[in-house]
Amino acid sequence: MSPQDVAAYFAPLLRLELAELQQASADTAASRKPVELDQQSVGRLSRMDAMQNQAMAAAIETRRRGRIRSLNAALARIESGEFGFCESCGGSVPFERLALDPTYSRCVGCRA
Repeated sequence: MSPQDVAAYFAPLLRLELAELQQASADTAASRKPVELDQQSVGRLSRMDAMQNQAMAAAIETRRRGRIRSLNAALARIESGEFGFCESCGGSVPFERLALDPTYSRCVGCRA
């Protein structure tokens, strides 16, 4: 499989995952907003639970943003013709490695 074929194979998958992550980020924006601490309307345990949920949503968003950056970088490599080549040694990244995660930018030898 040529490098162009590999890039053509993975480009739609990367774009689809990127769109899904961006949609998930938009859908969960409200859960990451700061928790209001109105002691009259909510009990102490409910506030603590709300704060914990907000912190977990923020952590998930941080991981999601990291994945979005990785996907954008992979798409940029596709556009520049560098996708499928190791950024360290210039050798090819095996298809099997890209099948595990198409955002990988290094071959197995350089990753280790």
